[in-house]
Amino acid sequence: MNLAADIKARAEALGFLACGITDPGPPPHADRLDAWLARGYAGTMRYLHRQARRRKDPRLSVPESLAVVVLLENYYSPDDAGAPELPRIARYARGEDYHHVTMRRLQTLATFLLEHGAGVARPYVDAGPIPERELARRAGLGWIGKNTMLIRPGVGSYFFIGSIFTDLPLEPDTPFTADHCGTCTRCLDACPTGAFVEPHVLDATRCISYLTIEQRGPIPEPLVDRMEGFAFGCDICNDVCPWNQRFAQPTTVAELRPRHSLAGVDEGFFDSMEEDEFRQRYGGTAFERPGLAGMRRNVRAAFASVHRYERES
Repeated sequence: MNLAADIKARAEALGFLACGITDPGPPPHADRLDAWLARGYAGTMRYLHRQARRRKDPRLSVPESLAVVVLLENYYSPDDAGAPELPRIARYARGEDYHHVTMRRLQTLATFLLEHGAGVARPYVDAGPIPERELARRAGLGWIGKNTMLIRPGVGSYFFIGSIFTDLPLEPDTPFTADHCGTCTRCLDACPTGAFVEPHVLDATRCISYLTIEQRGPIPEPLVDRMEGFAFGCDICNDVCPWNQRFAQPTTVAELRPRHSLAGVDEGFFDSMEEDEFRQRYGGTAFERPGLAGMRRNVRAAFASVHRYERES
């Protein structure tokens, strides 16, 4: 068994959904990032502008790297039967913060690489200027769907993407070149805020995930009306995807299984909460990103979106 196969076997033993290997060279069509940023689709995410040069050439982040080990981490949890209770939160945010959970497991695999001759084994998970979906596609792990999510055959898209940059000269996997979306446009048609400008192009400033996590200040009223009860993140374009409907399976990672819910709270749930209580309840969860002020805004907007829909129906 060669080293690449050993790494993949170790990744499977750690519980990762899939593992592939690619090189750290620039992704094709890197100029599309510049065009996307120039059109203002990143909104207030100014860090994407600052990181653009390194996102277009991953080698700049880890100059010593010769290969990238790319991992998929399943986070799917099914909803309870019946209509979802309000306010809704995206599936990935229902457990422990995945940045911590997946990073711990990536670090374990990185240690394995160091024990097998690597001088460098630097892990990333949804942090830093890493074009994760493109690296995953190049590592043979799936294709990038019309909703900009990586989709893996027989799995769907409910997973996180992690990577380890290493100076080991690993043989790369064959890139995934097929597109299995075909003529399907369910994800584009289902988006209530019209965030998809065209297939594969997302205007983040209209995306419910952006509005509830990255947006600072009030959510624009016309978009509040269309949030469909979500107070953190959004699953709509994933939920309607036939690949998820057919193949998504519950995660086996205990820390990513649902541990907290907002189901059944009222509109003023966070209004009477102080910072200390918020940290005690939600420290180590994805809610830390928008913070207490953001969650107050989000819950009010989530209920407002449903109340207005009910009045208009």
